[in-house]
Amino acid sequence: MAPLFRWARMIYSNGMGRRTAYWFTVIVLAAFCIVALHFNLSRSASDEDGPAISLHFSWNGIPGCASASPMFELGGVPADTKLLNFTMTDLDVPTFHHGGSSVPFTGNVVKQGAITYTGPCPPQGQRHTYRWTVQALDAAGKVLGKGTAEAKFPP
Repeated sequence: MAPLFRWARMIYSNGMGRRTAYWFTVIVLAAFCIVALHFNLSRSASDEDGPAISLHFSWNGIPGCASASPMFELGGVPADTKLLNFTMTDLDVPTFHHGGSSVPFTGNVVKQGAITYTGPCPPQGQRHTYRWTVQALDAAGKVLGKGTAEAKFPP
């Protein structure tokens, strides 16, 4: 920080004035904050969750208020994945816990009915948006990658 104040003093001593030195310091500090925030956000988004996993599903053929999970198609699953952890959230009522479960990773398709959870059951005449989240886990339980997909129910 000391070099920054030396620059401000140099500007002031060269006849630029106190106001110019003040605004120069404010602009430089703001620029440093913006750069630091950018690097912090990009690091946390990519490092904590690992690579993005593509996740696709459809509610077609899934009856209302049943706990039969849809079939899932995945892409970009990391090589060391041993388990896939699925959870479902009703975005219209996020406080309702639908849950989910983990299944062994055996390929890029998870069969219909493989996930244990409380199925979608919006009130009569309503359509809710549901989000599935999948996490790829290694043998130690470390998250290797993550993906999400959303769809309205009933379809």
